Amino acid sequence: MNCPKTLRNGPCGGVRENGNCEVKPEMKCVWLKGYERSQSWPLPNTWKEEFNHLRPPVDNRLKGDSSWINFFTKRDKWLPKGWANTENDLDSH
Repeated sequence: MNCPKTLRNGPCGGVRENGNCEVKPEMKCVWLKGYERSQSWPLPNTWKEEFNHLRPPVDNRLKGDSSWINFFTKRDKWLPKGWANTENDLDSH
């Protein structure tokens, strides 16, 4: 899934009435498409429940950096003020 706004939490609120993206009107919202597809999966399905888990926003300051270095140095664990800041919260989502 590749949202033009790099959102990982779900639709931005700019989804058009027809389900298309506000940034790319010719493209269906990737979150809506993913949600619709997940509803047809057989139970039990852990991915179905993943739509209810809130994820921190993408840290665009890391764009162009090595994802491996960010992972091992935990730079990719940065959370904005007000978000949960425990290792367990991050690992469970």
